[in-house]
Amino acid sequence: MSSPVIQSALQQMQTLATQAAGAHAPGQQLAGVVSGSFAGELQAAIHRVNQLQQTASARSDAFQAGEPGVALNDVMVDMQKASVAFQMGVQVRNRLVSAYKDVMNMQV
Repeated sequence: MSSPVIQSALQQMQTLATQAAGAHAPGQQLAGVVSGSFAGELQAAIHRVNQLQQTASARSDAFQAGEPGVALNDVMVDMQKASVAFQMGVQVRNRLVSAYKDVMNMQV
């Protein structure tokens, strides 16, 4: 493995560790939403899914254009990450809609 690949992997690991600890990465902020609120977490999750999809799309375009340094395995991994994140988002949305319907059908 080359040095830039190792540095990239280390940076991704540090970013994931920061996110797991609950802190926001430098430069990342939620616009107009209180941190820790449900709406803020939902907005942050949607933003992360969007970023994964944009990254996968950009890397795919770069690979198709024949840019050097873009490997097929990296493109496939990014596309799978985006796909899994989107599927998770759809499932969360389905659960929220189901919970909303259950609450609305309750008799008071």
